[in-house]
Amino acid sequence: MSSLGFCPTSAPATSPARPPVTSLEVIVVGAGFAGIGAAIKLLEAGCDFLVLEKAAEIGGVWRDNTYPDCGCDVPSAFYSYSFAPNPRWSRLFAKQSEIKTYTRDTAERFGVMPKIRLGAELITARWDAPARLWRLKTTAGDYSAQFVIMACGPMHVPVMPRVPGLETFTGVSFHSSRWRHDIDLRHKRVAVIGTGASAIQFVPIIQRQVQQLALFQRTPPWVLPKMDALISTRWQRLFETVPLTQSLFRKLLYLQFELLNLSLKSPRLIKRLEAAGKKNIARGVKDPVLRARLTPDFALGCKRILMSNTWYRALAKPNVRVQTGVARVEGSELVAEDGQRCTADVIVFATGFEVANPPIAERIVGASGKPLSELWQGSPAAYLGTMMPDCPNLFLTFGPNLYTFSSSFVMIEAQLKFILSAITTARQKRLATIAVDPDVFQRYNNQTQTALQRTVWNSGCSSYFLDKNGRNSTNWPWTTWTMTYRLKRFKVCDFLVEPRA
Repeated sequence: MSSLGFCPTSAPATSPARPPVTSLEVIVVGAGFAGIGAAIKLLEAGCDFLVLEKAAEIGGVWRDNTYPDCGCDVPSAFYSYSFAPNPRWSRLFAKQSEIKTYTRDTAERFGVMPKIRLGAELITARWDAPARLWRLKTTAGDYSAQFVIMACGPMHVPVMPRVPGLETFTGVSFHSSRWRHDIDLRHKRVAVIGTGASAIQFVPIIQRQVQQLALFQRTPPWVLPKMDALISTRWQRLFETVPLTQSLFRKLLYLQFELLNLSLKSPRLIKRLEAAGKKNIARGVKDPVLRARLTPDFALGCKRILMSNTWYRALAKPNVRVQTGVARVEGSELVAEDGQRCTADVIVFATGFEVANPPIAERIVGASGKPLSELWQGSPAAYLGTMMPDCPNLFLTFGPNLYTFSSSFVMIEAQLKFILSAITTARQKRLATIAVDPDVFQRYNNQTQTALQRTVWNSGCSSYFLDKNGRNSTNWPWTTWTMTYRLKRFKVCDFLVEPRA
């Protein structure tokens, strides 16, 4: 009977109902600072949108990173939205918990929390050419949208180096961005692998607690003094009652960072900054052998510039050993590249994030039917760090070749102006699709790479600015003023467009 397709009349065969697809004008992926900023501007523009956030709360990098003494290396007044100043920062360089609170407070203040769907991780975003829209599969259902803003952030997926024998380690290991607060480090033997921005902050804290700390560094970073201080309640009241004062302070900070970027184009000024870095080493380290080991052999700025007043003092303490890079792990022992060994109960990886190889590219499938990662082939490229020819109506934030030594909010706000201008233009001109002209795209990226050849970032050191092909797919070679100007508005002449039916 069943082979003929007959079924009992009491239980008719039905195919399982598919959940409905939620259709919107714009979908934003990620609820960190870029995603929240996008939500605020889309709400102001009257767009029909939704923000998809994979985690159970918003905050992005400031939600995920909770390691000891986690904080920002850009002054708080500058590391915030220009349209949402916070007069109550407690210090010049805010710590993680205060920045995370600012994130939540800003989202609530501008009324975008109801527009954020938590627990909705993007699986794939695929361009549907006949329908001329994006189809998104997420852990919370399916969505479609005319426009998609990928606000996923560069400091998102941690890099875990392949250390031979790590699987034999008898202790506990974790990445600094996934800090194990349940592990008590007091009186433990701890190995820290990496000397990036997170290690600069947490090592001086845990050094006071641990029995022994072995720091494995391949290349010592340049670490300048950090001009940090508490902000008195009197200044906080002044910023609150006379907002112009904080606005002027922010402009002053912008100018200082812009001058720093300009300094990195002058070998003479770089040498002066290096002298300040060497003085910082000398203040904290008296042992000439250790001092030499901690002195970089590359031009300042070639890697990310770090700031700390406690880093070198911590490394000079008797319970700290500075090793060469780690070669392998053998049970409870770590073996350095120079053959020295140390025993550890805990390994902390301070090895950074996938900056030059954004994993989100594996989940974006454009008009060609190929994932963006396959098209990039390890060297990400975008027009003004924001759009790609194969991805109509899709925008990246913190895209390729936009990083510079300044506040990420300069980048965020510049990109949001461009993105909102593009969406508004498409509305006004009744455009179904906008895709950057391949010739414009190629010309822009050629100009960018040519300009980068003359910068300190391309001066020969190994850094996360360079992708696996050795190409600088991270840095912006010009001033942030130029960035803001070029992203000020969407120029239709640079794009291939299709009108609505």
